[in-house]
Amino acid sequence: MREIITLQCSECKRRNYSTTRNKKTQTERLELKKFCPFCRKHTLHKEVK
Repeated sequence: MREIITLQCSECKRRNYSTTRNKKTQTERLELKKFCPFCRKHTLHKEVK
């Protein structure tokens, strides 16, 4: 039931990370603070399809 998702930086809009999540237990979109190598700082990364 796990699906592969991509995380996109909220500032520069680049897709930096890919991860998995369980569709049944987590129905809302994932948001994590991750390091963006292009912005060179920690920013909010949101799930995109």
